Amino acid sequence: MAVKLNPWVVWGLVKELRVAAEDTRPLQVSGALAPQLEMELARGGAAGAVRSGGRIEDAAVLVRVLGGAPTEEDERELREAKRAKVPVVAVQTGSEVLDVPYVLATDVVMCHPGAGFPVDEIAATVAVRLGEGGTALAARLPVLREHVCDGLIERFSRQNGIVGAAFFVPGADFAVLTLNQIRLVLRLAAAHGVEVDQSRLPEVLATFGAGLGFRALARQVLGAIPVAGWVVKGGIAYAGTRALGEAAQLYFAQVAESAGADPATR
Repeated sequence: MAVKLNPWVVWGLVKELRVAAEDTRPLQVSGALAPQLEMELARGGAAGAVRSGGRIEDAAVLVRVLGGAPTEEDERELREAKRAKVPVVAVQTGSEVLDVPYVLATDVVMCHPGAGFPVDEIAATVAVRLGEGGTALAARLPVLREHVCDGLIERFSRQNGIVGAAFFVPGADFAVLTLNQIRLVLRLAAAHGVEVDQSRLPEVLATFGAGLGFRALARQVLGAIPVAGWVVKGGIAYAGTRALGEAAQLYFAQVAESAGADPATR
């Protein structure tokens, strides 16, 4: 059954993002040198967006700093986070790579002696762990914003690439692709602290005009590449969504800047 694209569906996505924006759970830092890392992650962010201490179950994500091999206290807190279903990123100080219980190897960031905290790498790892769920926190923490937005663009571009490869044929309903693009743009708006209301929605949706050109191109290549056309069509859907996302990211950054202050500090 084809998905129908109409203003009510789009407005439903806007309301969905409004609810998500109400998530004020902080990034929680704990362990060795936690106050120092808290200060670095919180730079330029909204008050309360990063904290050390407090109940783990009330946090959006936990960043645990390990002072060498994991201690019993480390294991207790990491186990508590796992039970509470709170994403965890471990920062391991020292030069030796050690197993960290309850944490995937891809979620462990090494902090080598004398080099200082690799804040950008930590932020990138946090953004990956949070996925779409990092939108609200990114609006309040500049250190996360670019990483969260890049992840959103890649995620939705891949989704549309798969959809495009499977269904991008003449006469097919493109509503799924367009809805994914709308969701992407609205998520990027939320990550920049830009509220999309009824007055701004038409202006925002106007950014989708470029996508129509990619669809026309896909129809043209269908007959020209009969065997591997699905590969090209998937690539077009991916590239079109990525170009749209990158344009939207730049647009919302400019909107936030023109408002006179970073959205994280409003």
